[in-house]
Amino acid sequence: MEPISRRTFIKAGTLAGVGICVGCSRQPKFDLIIKGGTVFDGLGNPGIMTDVGLLGDKIIAIEDLTGAKATQIIYAKGLYVSPGFIDIHTHTDMELLVNSRGESKVRQGVTTEVSGNCGYSPFPLTEADATELARINKEKYGIDVKWHDIQGFFDELRKNPLGINYASFTGHGDLRAFVMGRNDRKPTTEELEKMKAVLASSLEKGSLGLSTGLEYAPGSYADTEELVELCRVVKERGGVYSTHVRSEDARVEEAMLEAVDIARRSGVSLQISHFKACNRPNWHKVDNMLKIVHEAKDEGIDVQIDRYPYNAWGTGLDSFLPLWSRQGETDEILARMKDRKTAPQIAEYMNTRATLIGGWDHVMISSCNLEHNKKWQGKTIHEAAEKTGKTPTQFVFDLLIEERNNVGAIGFAMDENNLKKVLADPLCVIGSDGNATAPYGKLHQGNPHPRYYGTFARVLGKYCREEKLFDWQTAIQKMTSLSARKLHFDRRGEIRQDYYADITVFNPETVIDRATFTDPHQYASGIEYVLINGKVVISKGEHTGELPGRIL
Repeated sequence: MEPISRRTFIKAGTLAGVGICVGCSRQPKFDLIIKGGTVFDGLGNPGIMTDVGLLGDKIIAIEDLTGAKATQIIYAKGLYVSPGFIDIHTHTDMELLVNSRGESKVRQGVTTEVSGNCGYSPFPLTEADATELARINKEKYGIDVKWHDIQGFFDELRKNPLGINYASFTGHGDLRAFVMGRNDRKPTTEELEKMKAVLASSLEKGSLGLSTGLEYAPGSYADTEELVELCRVVKERGGVYSTHVRSEDARVEEAMLEAVDIARRSGVSLQISHFKACNRPNWHKVDNMLKIVHEAKDEGIDVQIDRYPYNAWGTGLDSFLPLWSRQGETDEILARMKDRKTAPQIAEYMNTRATLIGGWDHVMISSCNLEHNKKWQGKTIHEAAEKTGKTPTQFVFDLLIEERNNVGAIGFAMDENNLKKVLADPLCVIGSDGNATAPYGKLHQGNPHPRYYGTFARVLGKYCREEKLFDWQTAIQKMTSLSARKLHFDRRGEIRQDYYADITVFNPETVIDRATFTDPHQYASGIEYVLINGKVVISKGEHTGELPGRIL
């Protein structure tokens, strides 16, 4: 796309309301000027070749700043200047306690990380859950868990400077476990009221809203009525309901209708996570799924969807266990896999799931905690089972039991044409569904999904530049203002006067992801500069050591 001229840009009213001071004779001294780049406002308007002036943590001028004085100048000729990218769907939490830089995300242009999705958040925690979480993270990262609620977790994050802005939902699975345990039953009236009270407290202390993971225990045990009641609490406090719907394969259309029904009845703002139809028999359902959400939007329901630009999901290997076997504490789940009566039933279900995805060679092990099991990372279940001489189900049983049910997996289940259709949809924004990690230190573990490192650069390089699925301004809007406005972030997601200076500067000719499924620990290319709250965090593609992130 050729940038429009400055004169045409101003005449068209693009970036309206920013107070552009063209030709002002009295300009302040700036802390930093981004000079001569093609500036995109994040609202879906074409770019303009101009300058951006920063003072402190804010943008204070968007105009020709020739002759203006600045402590630092970034020369951006030939580069695109965008609002910093907002990753609306992540699972980052403990990682920032291990390495607060958030490098796999910042180096692909992300300035704000939104976590607590799919019903999982590191709060609220019972004593037993805090002990189990502490055990896992002590073994994996050498860190302690000393909190029980959102305030305690945020206080722990604040003990060290953050390299990225951070926000979180409250996970419904952890909320439910906190109040009533992990078994398949309805809450009593008193338990439901307690859940609502704890949720309200989390919202008042900074939670963005409620997230559900309705394919995962214990969130899956909630009925629609329970979720409507909880979402009314979220609605009252202006929050968002982010949902991993109840099915993403055989019953995905019904799951979409349930999500819409919850939003309709509660009035809550709805975000549907990683919008997809898994397994070939369900690929044709995407058109109707999109129809459902667009009809909801036309009805007046505040609905949006998100997606990552890959055709494989990533989650726990325990997702192959039937829901009834995932009830209770970890030891109870492992006992069912060891039991001669229940193990065959579980194995039969697992094989059915594997057949639907295309076989065990479509399921890759992404992470293990025990050193002697790390040799399986990057291998498919089929490959690993052959090497051990076991059946696939016995291999999975043995691995989950050894690892205490904590094994990561990647499943190749989606269709490329559907992916493009969803990404291009006007209701779709970009979310990685990945964690902030790094190719060094304690976070350099496992064989994670490449979306951890490549999501935003892949959308720009592959789907925008190479495949022309949308133009640059649309791609940028999907990564910035649409997510900022959905989550009510104050003065973020746009390049506008008096907005916070979260800015990503990238090379439109070279931006691309480099991470692969077999070699994922690789930073994206073409992200030249990243500024967070006015500080330069990435300069000429390298981390500066600045850690100016905030909890939003």
